[in-house]
Amino acid sequence: MLTQQDARRLVLAEIAQMRNGPGDGYELGILRLQELPFGWVFYWGAVGDGGSGRRPRFGGNGPFLVDRENERLIRMKTGLPVARQIADYERRLRREAHARNAAAKQVGQQRRTAPSESDPA
Repeated sequence: MLTQQDARRLVLAEIAQMRNGPGDGYELGILRLQELPFGWVFYWGAVGDGGSGRRPRFGGNGPFLVDRENERLIRMKTGLPVARQIADYERRLRREAHARNAAAKQVGQQRRTAPSESDPA
């Protein structure tokens, strides 16, 4: 399970890998944090103005969603509303939980119906 500080480090490492991209020449960092029941959304961009007097906005700097339970780091799309992407991810978590529960139930049923070694053949 990730702490918020661990998640922040993951996001900053991802941002650091993009230094030669659209933010080249600017200091990039986390601008805002949104807390969610299952993790966080980190919004990022240029921290300073790079001497231009205006903080630039970059295309393609979609926020990062970090899931504290399964330690997923997901780069969100810029072309879709963040709220929709969060809702889609929550649906994904519910489907995954349902699949795990169904698999566990099936294993339990197989164990109950499987003949044991002590059963006479």
